[in-house]
Amino acid sequence: MQKDRMKIFFINPPFKAEYGKFSRESRSPAITKSGALYYPLWLIYAAAYCEKQGFEVGFLDAPAKQWNEDKSLEYIEKNGADSGLFVLDTSTPSINSDIKFGEVLKERYPNAFVLLVGTHPSAVPEETLMIGSRIDGVARREYDHTVSELAFALEKGNGPDAVKGISYRLGSRIIHNPDREFIQELDEIPFAAEFIHRYLDLRDYFFAAAHYPSIQIFTGRGCPSRCNFCVYPQTMHGHQYRLRSPENVVREFQYIAENFPDVKEVVIEDDTFTVNKERVTDICRLIIERGLQKRLKWLCNARVNLDLETMQLMKQAGCRLIIPGIESGNQQILNNIKKGITIEQIENYVKDAQKAGLLIHACYMVGNKGETRETMENTLALALRLNTDTAQFFPLIPYPGTEAYEWARSSGYIKAGYDHYCKEDGTHNCVLDLPGLSSQEMVDFCDEARRKYYMRPRYFAHRLAVGIKDPSDLKRSLKAFGRLRRYLVRKREE
Repeated sequence: MQKDRMKIFFINPPFKAEYGKFSRESRSPAITKSGALYYPLWLIYAAAYCEKQGFEVGFLDAPAKQWNEDKSLEYIEKNGADSGLFVLDTSTPSINSDIKFGEVLKERYPNAFVLLVGTHPSAVPEETLMIGSRIDGVARREYDHTVSELAFALEKGNGPDAVKGISYRLGSRIIHNPDREFIQELDEIPFAAEFIHRYLDLRDYFFAAAHYPSIQIFTGRGCPSRCNFCVYPQTMHGHQYRLRSPENVVREFQYIAENFPDVKEVVIEDDTFTVNKERVTDICRLIIERGLQKRLKWLCNARVNLDLETMQLMKQAGCRLIIPGIESGNQQILNNIKKGITIEQIENYVKDAQKAGLLIHACYMVGNKGETRETMENTLALALRLNTDTAQFFPLIPYPGTEAYEWARSSGYIKAGYDHYCKEDGTHNCVLDLPGLSSQEMVDFCDEARRKYYMRPRYFAHRLAVGIKDPSDLKRSLKAFGRLRRYLVRKREE
């Protein structure tokens, strides 16, 4: 690496550190009740790509260390004061805090370019720049190539005017450069695991559905589904599922197996890993050929059109758990949100997963278009009938850039600004009031749904049976149950 290359400092900024670890890259960013903290994968991939281009990089994940602003700025002063470009991740709940942090950096390092990235500035770039007058620009959508090209331009003494995917400030004007094309050759992006090994501590991160410690990776970007609420396809990576080659994916599995002796599971964070059956089959067969299933378990997001044959092969290749977005137990609600699935498909999927020996973490939400008390009860009834390994219940959180947000905003259903997307303690908040259904009623329903789901004798028997086969799973379940019990007790006391 040339020593005179520009330094790029990537930052996952501090937010509500006094309350816990804010998981900015979760699909619904918050300090979660389970204690989950996602790896900042988008930042990781962009930093790894820029490093590959020859730039010196610095990296700070403040939420992982639970550092406040002062501690974060102290670290940057020691390790990144010479940076010519600061890249700050953002989220809707934290956007005002993120902008203020970026402005502090600009004040301290006026010659550096301060760039915001993430779903929120991608959705509302002009609004974002209007909030923070000292922020130099935002990178829209995928930003691996954008950050690298911006750094090259700045290094040559040029501005961002020729860099696609950038919105930037030019005097009193805000300029929006043309969109950047989505990356097609994903094998050119370095492994997240390699970067994690050199820069991060895997024990700082926790995903409740996975065995601890785990590592998260993308094997592809984009999602062909059109669910109206899902923020990443609509603001970041689009609806074309672009793929890393099976050989490339399995090489990263091999790297993890050889370099992370403590890692117990790989979390594949693709929106829907199982879209391409042939590719899933190739990946599974390569894992089995190399014997990696004996060393690593893995889990993935998997849509309910997944067939039994593929499930069985995934199980043989070490897949332990699949995560479907079931969302609602009412077919009209599923149609309203463009989910593209049926109740019958959901029921068959669960039966097939049980036949294949795969566990399921089912995701449900309330508050979508057409929601009523009756349709919420339909959802709980379906969840109880399916009796999956675990389940989550949340109110819809409409994020800028999504169809769900436009529906809720134009209908006058969003009752609060971005600062209210999380509560004071950083946990999820409901910002919707629907006709005949208040935000508090939806929150109360989700709390009661969790209680009814997890406090059943049938569920206790199921968890015990799974735990007997897998003692580490029993330990994980007891830990999660303890957190849930404390939360439910606290809610009842309130």
